[in-house]
Amino acid sequence: MKKVLMVFGTRPEAIKMCPLVKVLKKKNDINLYVCISAQHREMLDQVISVFDIQVDYDLNVMHAGQSLTSVTIEIMNKLESILDSLQPDLVLVHGDTTTSFAVALSAFYHKISVGHVEAGLRTYNMYSPYPEEFNRQVVDMITDIYFAPTQIAKDNLLKEGKPESKIFVTGNTVIDALKTTVKNDFCDENIDWAKGKRLIIFTAHRRENLGNPMIEMFSAIKKLSIEYEDVRIIFPIHKNPKVRELAYKILGDCENIRLIEPLDVLTFHNYMSKCYLILTDSGGIQEEAPSLGKPVLVMRDITERPEGIKAGTLKLVGVTENSIYEETKILLDNKSVYESMSEAKNPYGDGHASERIANLIVSYLTNKDI
Repeated sequence: MKKVLMVFGTRPEAIKMCPLVKVLKKKNDINLYVCISAQHREMLDQVISVFDIQVDYDLNVMHAGQSLTSVTIEIMNKLESILDSLQPDLVLVHGDTTTSFAVALSAFYHKISVGHVEAGLRTYNMYSPYPEEFNRQVVDMITDIYFAPTQIAKDNLLKEGKPESKIFVTGNTVIDALKTTVKNDFCDENIDWAKGKRLIIFTAHRRENLGNPMIEMFSAIKKLSIEYEDVRIIFPIHKNPKVRELAYKILGDCENIRLIEPLDVLTFHNYMSKCYLILTDSGGIQEEAPSLGKPVLVMRDITERPEGIKAGTLKLVGVTENSIYEETKILLDNKSVYESMSEAKNPYGDGHASERIANLIVSYLTNKDI
């Protein structure tokens, strides 16, 4: 029986890995062990609870004022004894977090094969997004089997010289998650508050946007909330105290904006399904929203998810107040532009990525003497 150790540590990773946990647990020829770093504690635990995932190892690295350095060192220190005792045949990581980087490097030091879910995403700008672009490039340098969500991601890996025989286009597991979380009859106090109005979901948290870019973002949605009486804006605020301080300072007195605590995955997915459009600097939302037919305006200058831009489901609007304001106005005022984005085909998969990845893992471990 082959042993697979899956490690993740943040809310976005958990949303995308929990569907894969469910599928791998059903494979008779694999023993799956789930390890969480808890790089994000509370928001990670929410997802674990919603998907009812049993955790085998909890590194519990999160602490107040943590830095990228401290997170990396603590994960590697705590993971070492687990790798030594378990001796897995494959370590499975996701995406581009500091957890994924530290875990992949630890596996490499122990000469254990690495599988990378959501491999091949690129901006080729090391500081946008930061530190994610560095993390995913380094993880892909030491990966043994690549699960690319799209053909574009596979092409990036091929251009970098990765062997085609180890790269597989699977779709994105976040679409699998949406199939289980979105409910047609979902409703709560905030949805009731926005009933009969056009609901905008707004999220902003990226490290590189702290400071003036975030002030510009918040100023833009404040202006929109004042101008459009038929619009309601919900902003689930990230736990980062710098984000929260700015949000309450600029938006705290806006009648048509609700600042709320971070949402569990089930609630957030249902908010997206009920909204009119989404403004975000997030990565995962760029993949989730198109499958729900929701236009996404991405408050960044560059994205590692060009498939959505090409398909017409996403639009980059930058990080200045004027550009965000003007591009949002177009979607609010021009019905044909809105419909063009909302009806564009989702490029991120069909909801069966987890099954494909699980089958590939079984085949890889069966046919390879690690």
